[in-house]
Order: sequence, then C-alpha cells, then structure tokens
Amino acid sequence: MSEPIVLGIESTCDETAAAIVQGRTLLSNVVASSMEEHARYGGVIPEIASRAHAEAFVPCVSKALADAGLELSDVDAIAVSAGPGLAGCLAVGVSGAKALAWSANKPIYGINHVIGHIAVTQLQFGPFPDDTLALIVSGGHTSLLHVEDVARRIDVVGTTLDDAAGECFDKVARLLGFPYPGGPHIDRHAQQGDPHAIKVPQGLTQGQAGARHPYDFSFSGVKTAVARWVEGEQAAGREIPVDDVCASLADSVATVLARKAMRGCRQYDSKTLIVGGGFSANSQLRAKLLEFGRSNGIEVRIPELKLCTDNGAMVAMLGVNLVEAGVRPSAPDFPIDSAMPLTRVSM
Repeated sequence: MSEPIVLGIESTCDETAAAIVQGRTLLSNVVASSMEEHARYGGVIPEIASRAHAEAFVPCVSKALADAGLELSDVDAIAVSAGPGLAGCLAVGVSGAKALAWSANKPIYGINHVIGHIAVTQLQFGPFPDDTLALIVSGGHTSLLHVEDVARRIDVVGTTLDDAAGECFDKVARLLGFPYPGGPHIDRHAQQGDPHAIKVPQGLTQGQAGARHPYDFSFSGVKTAVARWVEGEQAAGREIPVDDVCASLADSVATVLARKAMRGCRQYDSKTLIVGGGFSANSQLRAKLLEFGRSNGIEVRIPELKLCTDNGAMVAMLGVNLVEAGVRPSAPDFPIDSAMPLTRVSM
C-alpha cells in the first residue's frame, strides 16, 4: 500500500487549521488564529471563535491543498478534530469536514484532538517505540498517557485533578497584569529571574496525597500560593519582583511535570517520553524535561514550536495512523464530543 494522503482539519479552540500529510511527510500546514480578537476579553470567547472558524475554514483548506499541489480528489481520507474542545468551534470544523467528505466521496475520521498532539511527533522523530509514555500539557489538559497503539489503545496513567498547567500560568499572568495569553509573558520574564527566589509548592508530590496520586497533577494550590505571596508583598508596600515570581512558578511546575513523567517511564519500563500540547512550547519545561531525560536515560521527544500549538498536521498525522492500522472510518453522522475521553482515539 502506498503512503496514505490525509487532509487534517482542526477547530477545537481559537485556531482554524488545515494540513496535508502523506505517510510521515508534512506537505502543507496552514493555521489562522483568532487570538487577537479574544485578547481584549482576557480569554477565548466561544461565539467569536466559532464565527472566526466559519470565515477561515474554506481559505485554510484551499491553501492547504494548493500548498501541497493537490486537489481534494487526491487525498485518501479526511480527519477532523471531533473533541475535546469548545462545542461551537468543534461543530464548525466537523460540519465543514463532513461536507468535504460527502462531496468528494472520501472516508472521514473524527479524531481525538489531544491524541493528535502525541501523533504529530512522528513527523519529526518517526514511529513510536514500544511502551511509549506521553505527557500532554496544554491550556486545558495535563495528562500522562501510556501509548500502546496510537491508533487503537491509549491508557490514562495520570491526569490533572483541578487546574491544568496552562490554566495555572494564565491565572498567575492575569494576577501580574500580563495580557492574554499569559504563558509566553511568564516564559520571557522567567528567563530573567531567580527560580529559587520564592518557595512555590509542588502539588501532589508530598505525604499521603502524593502517595495516593503518584502520577496525577494539581496546580490550583500553586496558583493560590503565588497569589497570596504577591498580595502579601503588595500589602506590605513592597515592589513585586516579577521576574523572580515567574521564574519560581515556572521552575516549580516544570519540576513536578518532569518528575512525575520520569516516574511513569520507570513504572512502564519506557525509554521514550513524547511531549505534546501548547504548553510544551514553554522553554523552562522543555529544558527541565530534557535535563531529567538525560539523567534518567529517557529519550524525550518534544516537537518544534510550530507543532506544539494546535495545528492541522497533528490531526492529519493521527488520520494517517488510523488509515494505516485499518481502523474503520467514522460514521457519516458521527457527533462531536466536547468532553471526549482520552482513551477514545476516534469516533
């Protein structure tokens, strides 16, 4: 069988994206973001995002095909994010993808957006070794997954019990007066600060809670501790050392993620850790994971920055995996699932 060509479509949040992958080769990758339209509100407004998807859908798909030098008739299948994500945003992408699949008589796969973040690393690093572990870190998800078969079987090893890492950063960024999205601002300031200046707790790592939840994550208390420290300094009339606050927060979160990921690798006798999701663009986390990987003999695969944030390449790559594995396409009337479980790879 020749390498399948898959068109991937992404619309879970504020990026409208389309890409074409042939086998393990990225032929095109187009992303239109509505981020600037949300910035004034301090977060994503689903109605604004949904309208932006509707406007950008056709231009994105058209450009992805043109950049790849292909017609819609040349693709073997269409893959689209069916969840998890914002319901209105998902509905736009899935409706458009279904229309394309019906008009061109192509099979369609409604895929799990989060598993796409794992699949996309194959474009850079090649196939997954056996017993691979994956750390997913994004605005809404912090999860440790065991990848037995990316097309058929994913097991959840650990997950966040409250705030995800990205949410924690965004909330602290707001407290410090940074504009939305706050993550990149914290990253930049952290590079100038002292990571040991402030004692920031490391959630679910100590005592009975840590023993009960060896692979789970909790960042709500981290956010609260930083907020209380900042409020205490303000009340005392002292100037807030913003760089040090950011560096201490980033170091705490990165250390917890890296330690728990390495523990998971030991538990599953895994020599490879895949990292995915928008928060994996954070420079402190990337450095910490690579450092821990070297000292533990684990190969850490972190994709290049353009493949960390939401994109069509990750959707198309997972679509290729499904086609190659002989997984049946989704039914033409498959639903979206805004709370799609991580153990479900496709609809």
